[in-house]
Amino acid sequence: MPAANSMPTTSWTLVLSAAAETRRSLLEQLCAVYWPPVFAFIWARTRDREQARDLTQAFFMRLLEKHELRSVQPQRGSFRSFLFAAVSHFLSNEWDRVRAEKRGGGRRLIPLDSDEARAIPAPELADGRTPEKIFERRWALALLDRGLARLRGRYEAAGHGQHFELLRGYLTGGGEETYRRAGESLGMSEAAVKMAVHRLRQRYGEALREEIAMTVADPGEVDAEVHYLLTVLAG
Repeated sequence: MPAANSMPTTSWTLVLSAAAETRRSLLEQLCAVYWPPVFAFIWARTRDREQARDLTQAFFMRLLEKHELRSVQPQRGSFRSFLFAAVSHFLSNEWDRVRAEKRGGGRRLIPLDSDEARAIPAPELADGRTPEKIFERRWALALLDRGLARLRGRYEAAGHGQHFELLRGYLTGGGEETYRRAGESLGMSEAAVKMAVHRLRQRYGEALREEIAMTVADPGEVDAEVHYLLTVLAG
């Protein structure tokens, strides 16, 4: 997989507007970042990790090398919607062809044997979530991770990597005592730590919106995707 702080050089908008001969490379970059929800969805459907790995590889091989790119049109909406529709269609029609194309016939377009793939936990079937809901939740979590990676990269580029690592836990809360401890570690006053956390949260929101913008066809859809993200995570 790409490094944690790397980002695709394209977006869903570019995929939709690119000439047919360049769409594959552009789409592959997005798939390389957002494959975990697909893997989790297939795993939830099959209840078998190894079969899910094979099916996921076959899906991306078909998506990137066959004729599915012809269906990539602006009216398809977000990359999330396109990817979910594509994998749902794939599972409805391709179950019996996976053995013949196991893991892309040996060519691994998406490296599911990476540590990241092995680290993905089992789908939340015990919580009563459907495979569809699991896809949505894993998609939301992937966006949060990408937003955090984008923000980390900016702090590190500015020479503030230590600040980021010490303060990132405050993105979801923090108490007076922990503010004091962080201030001692960073050589900052408690008030300065609070201000730094406030800026961190603002910048994370901006980074997350930028990441979401990579996956929608129109900038005007970002707010709707943010609302979707919050709804999924609250469910």
